[in-house]
Amino acid sequence: MVVMPLALSACNTMEGAGEDIEAAGESVQDAAE
Repeated sequence: MVVMPLALSACNTMEGAGEDIEAAGESVQDAAE
């Protein structure tokens, strides 16, 4: 489940790495809860 967000983040690295990383972090937190 974590692989797909990371893959999508890699695709958008040039446009907004910070936003992608933050979104991925939130997804992981939501999954943990």
